[in-house]
Amino acid sequence: MKNVNKYGYFFIAPFWIIFLIFSIYPVALTFYYSFTNYTGSGVAEVVGLANYKRLFTDTYFVEAFFNTWKIWGVNFILQIGLALILALIFSDMRMKLRGLAFFRSIFYLPNLITISSVALLFGILLDWQHGSLNMILLKIGLISEPINWLNEPATAQLSVSLILTWMWFGHSFIVVMAGVSGISKDYYEAALIDGANRWQTFTKITLPLLKPILLYIMITSLIGGLQLFDLPMLLTDGIGSPDGSLNTMVLYLYNQAFKYNNYGYASAVAYGLFVITLIFSAMVFKGMYRNERKQTRQV
Repeated sequence: MKNVNKYGYFFIAPFWIIFLIFSIYPVALTFYYSFTNYTGSGVAEVVGLANYKRLFTDTYFVEAFFNTWKIWGVNFILQIGLALILALIFSDMRMKLRGLAFFRSIFYLPNLITISSVALLFGILLDWQHGSLNMILLKIGLISEPINWLNEPATAQLSVSLILTWMWFGHSFIVVMAGVSGISKDYYEAALIDGANRWQTFTKITLPLLKPILLYIMITSLIGGLQLFDLPMLLTDGIGSPDGSLNTMVLYLYNQAFKYNNYGYASAVAYGLFVITLIFSAMVFKGMYRNERKQTRQV
């Protein structure tokens, strides 16, 4: 019987072999390279903490850090705001709106489009000479001359944030509505009988009970937002133009590794990004649950 049990290891061996080769080994190798001056060829010379020291004083990385936060921040506020407004409308027992399944499908559709197609689409729409957006705004008289949306730092960052909002708010809406559907209707019926208005019902019932869902959305959005790469890469010249406003942390990492062949420093940037994501995710998680514990004690 003991010999028969040993055959189980043969069944799990393929998973562990693939996991070790394609997951653990690259992570460990990147960590090693972060302490070297490896350039993609030749022998990697160990330089100790030099790459990490450079990371703290690198103005381009600091710029990329703030660019990433600005783009993600605007996107997240709009994304979660739209999701909550729609959740407020569809969960209102007085309005009794129908067609939730249809709207969920429509809102989620942008999430199914590949990022390259999205970049191509909005690259055409936002073209300052022949783009549809400028043509419409000129036609209705909102602007007097075409706006070069992707060639000015402020409008370029705003454009990327709005595109990301368009892509992802449907996903947030579905998750929020899943949380709303899990809230007992008895709470809403009791609030309706007591004469609570829509805002009171939303802030006193819906929002507090959605805290775990909102925490999940915020952390996953934060992790994804700090890894923003593909849209700025495809919409610009690949180095974060205009004036470095779309140079995100991952785009900076990519260019350090594959444009400048500075794999050692790029590895340090990768681990710096990992630590930043870990710290801010922990802060969000702890902050939301600290407030919840305070409210529980007050009750």
